Amino acid sequence: MVRKAIIPAAGYGTRSLPITKVIPKEMFPLGLKPAIHYIVDEAVNSGIEQILIITSKSKDMIIDYFDYSLELDTFLKSQNKEHLVKKLALPKVKILFIRQPYARGLGDAIRLGKEFVGNEPFGVLLPDDIIIPSKQPALKELIDVHKETHGSVIGLKQVDQDCLKDYGVIQGKYSPDFIKIEDIVEKPKTKPPSNLAVVGRYIFTPEIFQSLATVKKGVGGEIQLTDAIKDLLASESVLGKVISGDRYDIGKLDEYVQLMNILSKDNN
Repeated sequence: MVRKAIIPAAGYGTRSLPITKVIPKEMFPLGLKPAIHYIVDEAVNSGIEQILIITSKSKDMIIDYFDYSLELDTFLKSQNKEHLVKKLALPKVKILFIRQPYARGLGDAIRLGKEFVGNEPFGVLLPDDIIIPSKQPALKELIDVHKETHGSVIGLKQVDQDCLKDYGVIQGKYSPDFIKIEDIVEKPKTKPPSNLAVVGRYIFTPEIFQSLATVKKGVGGEIQLTDAIKDLLASESVLGKVISGDRYDIGKLDEYVQLMNILSKDNN
């Protein structure tokens, strides 16, 4: 049973500079909620009971958002604006926070969750990727595959050939319900092994922490999650699941604007 999830939110958000100097990308507004609210909602709707958010010292805004504001609650009630109190409702889930001391990559951020996870399978949701489900939440689709196979599962999406250079791309054997991954290549410049790119949803067994502990530093001296997955492939099966929802990368301005328009209409 997958009860826990990690949300890595400690990066600098360099693709969205200069605004990310003062506003974390995870707090970019989508409708009247920040992006990370939708990520937490997805986790909760997938059955997650405990969440660890990895932050950095410049992202206290995220912690403040998920903290109950007694002062604001009291003020609204004193002004006869009780109808606005419900807008402050937060997802009903236990959320913990830990800071990543240095920006050493996605793999390093996930590694910080080892004690939180313990000896359980767990989810990872990257807050760059907002996925509007067509049937059920993207993470739940991966959890369902894990229930059947008990292995690690990676979310995938078909991507246009000219965009594959921006993603991790997998090679594998196809079956009706999932793909057995044989290799994964990070941002291939030429000859990508398929048109299936990794999106920011994962289910990992605890064995991923052993791979994260032993993998060598990659580009920029960072611990790359892709390298750890390649290492994990040597010891256990890793499966891929093509998710059914629509994915938007809020680090890309055009996709962020599209998503903002969609969710703004939903909030009207």
